[in-house]
Amino acid sequence: MLDRLDHALRSRPDRPAVLTASRTGTPRVRARCGELAGLADAYAAALHARGLRPGDTVGVAVRPGPRALALLLALWRLGLRGAVLDPGAGPDVLRARLALARPSLVVADAAAQAVAGWARPLARRARLALPDLAGLGGPVATVGPWLPGCAPSLDLRAPRPAGPAGRGAAVAGDADAVIVFTSGTTSKPRAVVHTRAGLAAGMETVSTLFAQAGEQAGSAGPRHDGRPVLGGTFFVLVPALTRGAPVALPARSPRVLARQLHRLKPADTYLTPPQLRDALRADARFHGRVWTGSAPAGAELLGRVRDAGAERAWGVYALTELFPAAAVEAAEKAAYDGPGDLVGAPLPGVAAKTDEDGQLLLAGPAARHRYLGEEPDPWVRTGDRARLDGTGRIVLEGRTKDMVLRRAENIYPGLYEPSLHVPGVELAVLVGVPAAGAAEAAGDERLVAVVQPRHGAAVPELRASLADPLRRMGSARPDAVLFAEVPLSGRSRKPDRAAAAALAASRLGAAR
Repeated sequence: MLDRLDHALRSRPDRPAVLTASRTGTPRVRARCGELAGLADAYAAALHARGLRPGDTVGVAVRPGPRALALLLALWRLGLRGAVLDPGAGPDVLRARLALARPSLVVADAAAQAVAGWARPLARRARLALPDLAGLGGPVATVGPWLPGCAPSLDLRAPRPAGPAGRGAAVAGDADAVIVFTSGTTSKPRAVVHTRAGLAAGMETVSTLFAQAGEQAGSAGPRHDGRPVLGGTFFVLVPALTRGAPVALPARSPRVLARQLHRLKPADTYLTPPQLRDALRADARFHGRVWTGSAPAGAELLGRVRDAGAERAWGVYALTELFPAAAVEAAEKAAYDGPGDLVGAPLPGVAAKTDEDGQLLLAGPAARHRYLGEEPDPWVRTGDRARLDGTGRIVLEGRTKDMVLRRAENIYPGLYEPSLHVPGVELAVLVGVPAAGAAEAAGDERLVAVVQPRHGAAVPELRASLADPLRRMGSARPDAVLFAEVPLSGRSRKPDRAAAAALAASRLGAAR
């Protein structure tokens, strides 16, 4: 698909490729197809001129946008391995990740490098904080506008190499393509390694998923009417641009995002659940198909998106190790009334099973090849408890590490949390807090529901609406219900269970 993308960019150089939004939501052309192709050529020539060859690792600390996409295309063409360095991870974590990946070169934009002088406030405002890369012993190059204190710019005037190197390296499909860091402590980071074949398979799956959803909605397949796609992830950018649709990067401000949706009327929108909730609070209206993932998305949220104008709303179950794995449409999810969180049938090519502990295992062409420094394993251990229903659909029952122990009973929050999302509830999690007295000494916990009301919802009415779902939880009924804002963390703004547990412990302790 990346080869087809390169051809698509060169075939219509004047077509808009990447859009951004003004404060009024008016679309602005950030890059055209020909500009993207030219930038990828220049990056490839510059990297080749620095002596980088197939198999070498390049650290990428560039924020999502045209430069990041062009750089990844250049790495693909040269057969280089890209190590994605999240500038928001913090200096200590990034030092550990750099030590594990050992890149031959780190390519970063100026804001990600702003570690000293007047540029430091810029990095703070952008919530970026790379360590002083130049002090870690490896070479660093800057892309984009240069700022004082940054490493020298990547030389975009380097001549394009002749012969096979100029057309792209001949690299086998089992060669490494990208390293993505997913978890692990500062002292022991963990990195997912995808091969070129696996990365290509994941993008083909996304393209097929878009096409099949279009057919189910009554269209003839992937849309080629020029309507844009709204989304910022690599797995959205590449399939959309390949089929000729411009991609709009979502605005950060919910109000601007709502205006952006109104003006663009995108054919497909991909936003995380927190972005969807923020947009709904800003009275956004949706158009076309809406997709969401990277954090749990309940039937209630997908239903609100449909009510706000979307033709269809899909929840996508995906992991860093396998993107995407399963998908479920709002109507199917709303019709499910069993315990747990229905995330849909495995997508074509994805195999699913559970181990003896009930943990979900996944495999398929798009699955990661291995973790960096470890042996390959065809099965991805998801860390999710799950079961497969009678039709083979995946029903999640909670993260294995989130288990709460109460009176010798193991309670998995994900099995019960979906039932708490009644109308008027924005977000809800179940967490364990230490029990008091002898129970605490035995390691028992109290189970607490932390419920975040939707803006304008009245707590007394919510208590009444929750009465029946709480009753049906049986022995897993929480010991207390706390109405408060659920803490979020990380770039995808998932519920922070540790912070929610600390909040619950503090509030309940004060109440006692």
